[in-house]
Amino acid sequence: QVQLEESGGGLVQAGGSLRLSCLASGRTFSSYGMGWFRQAPGKERGFVATINNLGESTDYSDNVKGRFTIYRDNAKNTVYLQMNSLKPEDTAVYYCARGRFGVGATLSRNYDYWGQGTQVTVSS
Repeated sequence: QVQLEESGGGLVQAGGSLRLSCLASGRTFSSYGMGWFRQAPGKERGFVATINNLGESTDYSDNVKGRFTIYRDNAKNTVYLQMNSLKPEDTAVYYCARGRFGVGATLSRNYDYWGQGTQVTVSS
């Protein structure tokens, strides 16, 4: 059983930055793609960013491209989401997830383990 634990959420003013971390249990972290998703109140959970198993390839949703960066440290079993130029519309619970394969993925059905989420609130 894989466990994912997010951290780094909080309250920040618009224009500020946060870095989210997701620590994964287990020995096979470097074999799988990882992703970040988010869910705002009253909305469905949506894709934010993904990275392949070796950190060579990334993809982002259009609304965060150029502001957010996903990266990983396989030696630490951790994936990160650096969020800059935050906007009030980025307010959501952010979830990390482990992919079913080594490549990154944008669809939630291609992920099999999920963290509990961390709240990010951006004030205007």
